Order: sequence, then structure tokens, then C-alpha cells
Amino acid sequence: MNSIFIIAHAPLAQALRQCALHVFPDCERHIAALDVLPNVSPEETLAAARITLEMALRTPRSQVLVLADVFGATPCNVAQKLVDGARSRLVAGVNLPMLLRAVSYRNEPLDALVQRAMAGGTAGVMQVAVSAPQNQARRKHSDQDIRDHQQ
Repeated sequence: MNSIFIIAHAPLAQALRQCALHVFPDCERHIAALDVLPNVSPEETLAAARITLEMALRTPRSQVLVLADVFGATPCNVAQKLVDGARSRLVAGVNLPMLLRAVSYRNEPLDALVQRAMAGGTAGVMQVAVSAPQNQARRKHSDQDIRDHQQ
């Protein structure tokens, strides 16, 4: 089973992990997170990330999908130094739909998991039209019955 390692600017990594565990509470040991603090050097962050990744790769057949927040920023730059392309892969631009999709399909091969995560991340971004609750028609301004409302 694949593990997922989130590395992002504080407090995003831990917040995303907590959101994923809210939906998938049984996945606690398969999702790791490292918040990159502004006052910590990239070298210290790299050391902490290396430990976290090694823990995720604890068994010989384990693989890790590393999710970073912003390409070119410290979390992603650190992650690029860690992933090997064989047992670990890196995707930048993490968002909650991407993470939830990755957790949902964590049993698939790593290449397929990367594709699922990227599809989830892009499909989760959309413009939402302004509409009435449950797509019901809006009331006219002359409707004065304030107790008649959607439950």
C-alpha cells in the first residue's frame, strides 16, 4: 500500500492531513505531513523531510506519493532532493480534492496514483455558478412570507 507525504508551508500540510483524516480516519499511518516553518533553514527542513520519507518507506515494497504546495518554493525544492522517481514521486500544487483522490486510490500502483491525484486536483477546481439553494427558483421581492424557507 502506498503512503502519502504532504510537505507545505505551515500550517497547510498538517491542516490537509487533518482534513483527509476527517474523511478517511483509518488512514492515519498512511498519511504523513511536514509543515515548513519560515524561520527554519532549508537544510533543517531537508533533514526533517528525509526522516519523514524514510519512515514512509519503512518496508521494502512501500512507495510514497509526495505532495507539495507550490512548485519552486522551499517545500517543493526540498522534496525534489528526496524523491527518487522509483519508490517515490512528487506532485506540486496540492489541494484537498487532490489529496482525497490520492487517499482513495492509494492501493493502485504509484504511476496510476500520480495520475489519479493530478486528475483529482484539476477536477476539483471549478467555477461555481451562483444559484438558489438546491437549484430552486428565486423568490420575487414581493414575497413577504419570511417563515416559508428551505430547511
